[in-house]
Amino acid sequence: MLTAGSWGTVFAKILADAGRRVTLVTRDEALAAAINTDHRNPRYLPDVRLPDLVRATHHPAEALAGAGLVVLAVPSQGLRAALAAWAPLVEPSAVYVSLMKGVEDGSCRRMSEVIGEVAGIGPDRIAVVSGPNLAGEIAAEEPAATVVASVSPATAAQVQAACWTPYLRPYTNADVVGCELGGAVKNVIALAAGMLEGLGFGLNSLASLITRGLAETTRFAVAMGADPRTLAGLAGLGDLVATCASPRSRNRTFGQKLGRGMTLDAALAEQRQVAEGVRSCRPLLALADGLGVHMPISRQVERVLYEGLPPLEAVKELMSREPGPEFRAAAPVVSS
Repeated sequence: MLTAGSWGTVFAKILADAGRRVTLVTRDEALAAAINTDHRNPRYLPDVRLPDLVRATHHPAEALAGAGLVVLAVPSQGLRAALAAWAPLVEPSAVYVSLMKGVEDGSCRRMSEVIGEVAGIGPDRIAVVSGPNLAGEIAAEEPAATVVASVSPATAAQVQAACWTPYLRPYTNADVVGCELGGAVKNVIALAAGMLEGLGFGLNSLASLITRGLAETTRFAVAMGADPRTLAGLAGLGDLVATCASPRSRNRTFGQKLGRGMTLDAALAEQRQVAEGVRSCRPLLALADGLGVHMPISRQVERVLYEGLPPLEAVKELMSREPGPEFRAAAPVVSS
């Protein structure tokens, strides 16, 4: 398990509760020692006891030796550099599992594409886990579901079996594109949800944002080759609702700070954990622009983040757009 952030640590617990031995890689030796001694991650989840099947190390080579599943949980913009160092240590037959929800800045690659490119492997050895999976709630073993997506049914089934516990129900899906884009765009929409909260707006505003956010996410994902049913499922609507509504959501919390008048730089300095939507916003819009897909909410989020547009002005501009039909013809599907 690479590495020991909040979601990485919780997923290590999931795997162990499903009967797997897990080696968690930490950024420093002191944290590894604390996890091995106290069976807790004092930095991210101090109140959660980890199963005895979880141990930690500061040395990636030790964790990767003989590992059948290599689970990646790092900030999306740091994946390429980190994996370049780790990939030579991975067993030739190992399956890579991505827990990341972002798009690489610059290349506009999805995380599974970065994994395949850097590790030099085919998509059949890559699985993506995505869904309404707030780390704190799953750590408390509150019932939840998730999606394991892979182009290989065998790979999806292997990862599904590895993370099926009494509190987490995994479903398989062959639509990797839809699962990844649903997870990436929802972070941007959640920034907008936080801005609404910061501005003091209520549930009508939030429900409207979630619904129209889902519409633009679906438009975009389908144009990229996704199955629209994926966006109506756990990795689409489910993840979007959880991330937009929960005060535990990093992106919603970040947007809330902006809605209350904090600058981007001040919010970045104060936020302890990464809000993926901040960096994924621009590459997602670059992809959408290349396909001619209109994403008005994501565009306004970008303007708030990088052009200094006040959040209230962003809302006013969205509300003043020319009204039209709720449903339009679907964008053409791009063949893969």
